[in-house]
Amino acid sequence: MSAIKKISFDQTGLLRFITAGSVDDGKSTLIGRLLHDSKSIFEDQLTSITNTTRKRGSEGVDLSLLTDGLQAEREQGITIDVAYRYFATPKRKFIIADTPGHEQYTRNMVTGASTANLAIILIDARKGVLTQSRRHAYLASLVGIPHLVVAINKMDLVDYSQSVFERICKDFAAFAENLNLHNITYIPMSALNGDMVVERGDHLDWYENSTLMDLLENVSIEDDINRKDFRFPVQWVCRPQTKELHDFRGYMGRIESGSIRVGDNVTLLPSGLTSRIKEILRYEGPINQANAPQSITLTIEDHLDISRGDMLVKTGDTPQASKAFDAMLCWLSEQPLDPSRKYLIKHTTHTVKAVISRIDYRVDVNTLDHETVSTLNMNDIAHVGLKVQLPVVCDEYARNRATGCFIVIDESSNNTVAAGMISPS
Repeated sequence: MSAIKKISFDQTGLLRFITAGSVDDGKSTLIGRLLHDSKSIFEDQLTSITNTTRKRGSEGVDLSLLTDGLQAEREQGITIDVAYRYFATPKRKFIIADTPGHEQYTRNMVTGASTANLAIILIDARKGVLTQSRRHAYLASLVGIPHLVVAINKMDLVDYSQSVFERICKDFAAFAENLNLHNITYIPMSALNGDMVVERGDHLDWYENSTLMDLLENVSIEDDINRKDFRFPVQWVCRPQTKELHDFRGYMGRIESGSIRVGDNVTLLPSGLTSRIKEILRYEGPINQANAPQSITLTIEDHLDISRGDMLVKTGDTPQASKAFDAMLCWLSEQPLDPSRKYLIKHTTHTVKAVISRIDYRVDVNTLDHETVSTLNMNDIAHVGLKVQLPVVCDEYARNRATGCFIVIDESSNNTVAAGMISPS
């Protein structure tokens, strides 16, 4: 039997989602089931994992091997990094990030979740809501993931009990009230047997809502991007050195949020100078309107001094341009934070020197308690204050994910050492 499927890339959208949960809740098996039952794996892949399953002395096919990318990881039977997988159905394309469940890999989940539209938090039906479940829910809330699916897995091991499912839903909902989580869907399933993943199966007739795959294919992500506030960080100033285009000056970049039309009044930040949109250009030619997240070239009616790192916004809708701001910071590096040294902050297309001026508190990701600390170590999440050498044009992360986030770079090694989300002062 062939598991090969020809995938058409003329899709209606791209959904990025992350899977998280406690150790051995079945994250890798769930992803393997999604890929297998949607016919999104190749025959040689299926043969390979079948052979590996037999070498381990097991029967059938261990679908979790589809996301355990390294042979050494397969031999140990664990997943120790973020595993990305790509697949598509006739309705949509998908990027999956499978993250480890251990507390010491908090940074991996934050990395995988930073661009996700949706998070799937797996809960073992036998164990219910655990500390790790609460931790992953908190992290999903922290990075502002718009949609959350609580997948109550291994229902086959509790005889597909409706009462068990409802109790876990109630427990999780009580905890979620303390977080900024609103769009939550609860699904009972058995990833091992395939119930309610792609097909409904024969054991959960009492559950009347859609399967996980139906939800993934149809969840609306149109409102996940801020459509109101126009934010255009300038990535490149285009000045062709040709006779025909000698006087052309275009500003290239990606619209991070909002939309723009020819004739709209715009303000250049941080200078505050104003002008009007003259042209909007794409590779196929001029257009009258552009929307996030399109990459475009803009021309304006006035000759302003614009360079990489500047931002164009609509006049009257101006974000803050500040040399000091607060943020939630996730420390990613094995090297601890040194409060006495300078780092680089990369925000949109702008890079500037900065210092972390204070640490207000560190969050215990298991209990959500606030702790007083003097430095940050790998996987720590803290509320901090930052001071930058030049003004940073930014929004609060809760308002605009694209212009409310940044990374911290060690300028001596050029390594990314932290990721931050701008918060109210």
